[in-house]
Amino acid sequence: MKKVEAIIKPFKLDEVKEALHEIGVSGITVTEAKGFGRQKGHTELYRGAEYVVDFLPKVKLEVVVTDAMVESVVEAIASAAQTGRIGDGKIFVFAVESALRIRTGERDNDAI
Repeated sequence: MKKVEAIIKPFKLDEVKEALHEIGVSGITVTEAKGFGRQKGHTELYRGAEYVVDFLPKVKLEVVVTDAMVESVVEAIASAAQTGRIGDGKIFVFAVESALRIRTGERDNDAI
């Protein structure tokens, strides 16, 4: 099993969710996040005063899938989230040692 974690632009969330649904992903966890990468934030003008916005709004998606689905999940997220501009985000893949569905007691692949 693998955990796929993606940091994307908030307005791309619906497109990514649809892309994952189309390939058979049954559930995702979404968290609102703030951060910056190479874009290093930006400067804004508010009531005549200039200030730096260091952390930009992002969305973090987490999906746990079988090893066989990892490539298709990564490709689906990447193609749906891409705008071609700086700040599109990143995708990380982690190994998952174990999973347990609390309601039924199912473990590992059966739990996801």
